[in-house]
Amino acid sequence: MDFIFIEGMLVDAHVGIYPRERSAAQPLEINMTFGVPDAAAQRDDIADTISYDQVVERIREVLAQRQFNLLETLGEFVVALMFEEFNAPWVRVSIAKPGVLRNVRRVGVYIERGRSGECVPAGRAPMDFPGA
Repeated sequence: MDFIFIEGMLVDAHVGIYPRERSAAQPLEINMTFGVPDAAAQRDDIADTISYDQVVERIREVLAQRQFNLLETLGEFVVALMFEEFNAPWVRVSIAKPGVLRNVRRVGVYIERGRSGECVPAGRAPMDFPGA
């Protein structure tokens, strides 16, 4: 399995439990890595991989339409989207809210899932990305 990463995706989303959080979209930073079949590298064919452009477009589209109470729920939603719409075998995502606490750069959640429900063994996973 090979891995594609998307780092520093900035999006505005409706997420939170407090009225001030729910009244307007908030900035989020999303970092993700997902597994792809190594056939793409072997055959040099875009049809054998997952288009990171389409992933970013789809996540932005969904987040513009949905509201979430928790970052954890949003993260699980992104993982499910990657499994269902892009057939990714493994996904790691971190979602952070910058500047929501005084003297804290950002807070967030980190989720890692494989289709079988298990994480990829440490020796197989790519290096951690910022926010993970």
